[in-house]
Amino acid sequence: MRNPIKYYALLVLLAFSVPGLAQTMQKDMEYLAADKLAGRETGTAGEEAAAKYLAKRFKKIGLEPKGTAGYFQEFSVKPRYNPHARVPVDTSKAITGRNVIGYIDNGAPTTVIIGAHFDHLGYGGEGSLYEGKEPEIHNGADDNASGVTVLLQLANDLQGKYAHNNYLFIAFSGEEKGLWGSNWFSKNPTIDLATVNYMINMDMVGRLSAGKDLAIYGSGTSPAWDPLLAEIGKEKGFKLKFHPSGIGPSDHTSFYLKDLPVLHFFTGQHEDYHKPTDDFDKINYAGMQEVQGFIEEVIARTDNKGKIEFTKTKDEDPNKAPKYSVALGVIPDYMYDGKGMLISGVREGRAAEKAGIRKGDIVVKMGEYEVNDMMGYMKALGKFKKGDKTIVTVKRGEEELELEVEF
Repeated sequence: MRNPIKYYALLVLLAFSVPGLAQTMQKDMEYLAADKLAGRETGTAGEEAAAKYLAKRFKKIGLEPKGTAGYFQEFSVKPRYNPHARVPVDTSKAITGRNVIGYIDNGAPTTVIIGAHFDHLGYGGEGSLYEGKEPEIHNGADDNASGVTVLLQLANDLQGKYAHNNYLFIAFSGEEKGLWGSNWFSKNPTIDLATVNYMINMDMVGRLSAGKDLAIYGSGTSPAWDPLLAEIGKEKGFKLKFHPSGIGPSDHTSFYLKDLPVLHFFTGQHEDYHKPTDDFDKINYAGMQEVQGFIEEVIARTDNKGKIEFTKTKDEDPNKAPKYSVALGVIPDYMYDGKGMLISGVREGRAAEKAGIRKGDIVVKMGEYEVNDMMGYMKALGKFKKGDKTIVTVKRGEEELELEVEF
């Protein structure tokens, strides 16, 4: 087993061996996740300030503007009514957001899109897991200032490299609202999508663990991905978890639905997810550099391979995802690859806590329905309605417990 103390000592050494890089990443992170941006909610002054900062960074790096107005691509969307939202949303007015888009033109026939969303939840509202009574700023350091910080560093480092592709860098807004920015771009692209080779997305890459656990979604969207990723992972000492589907809860989905190979990188869930405590002082900067190095290696090794072959994956229709109207009130561990659904957090006052379910429990059955994985968990939830009672079977260490839950 890797010694975590020695590992983090190595990460600190790595950070100081390239101080300019670490300091630049930390500077970008601290600006984007600062209180003065008030959580970067789409359509707010904080989101606009973040977009202007990113445009200045793109210009300084030397990226060519590729939006519809310089680096910016504005979009307007009317929010949909959600009866389950904790805070009512005004559905009568459109919300205006903006993507920030820059380009490295190598004169190549194909382009790689590299993306990360920069918006977050503002003071909470819909999507927040914060249980406090008074609104608090959700700074979204890991979600997703981390992905944008890596995107900026990749934009800088890919200058003059791997010239068989061009590179389009997109900082998306509206991801937290329902992939608004990436969906808008995919339908109103500023380049010809027929020339796109593949798309790389980064969402929550700021908490790399001591064991270097890295989830990669979309691995089934091209036959090229699995062997390439496995090879790089082995060489760099990562513990990889592959999710083949091109459909997932981030912006790569919008490009997969345009029949493009995609990869989405994610370092894992944590207790600060969608809470005010997701701050920049908890970011693993050296780990972000390692994730960046992994992604750059993917780009390097596909540079002279021509256009990557696309393949459809199972569950490609998002409308076929399981529907459910109740919730346990838990945070799943998306890095878990064993049988069942591992709980990484329990929300205060919700059904799971009231039933005695704890962080670290593994849900293996709900009523008569087996839970073998995340999809099985969602399908099982879909069998119940508000007011129903059922027995939830969990593994807690070596024990198997049956706990009564009321939804």
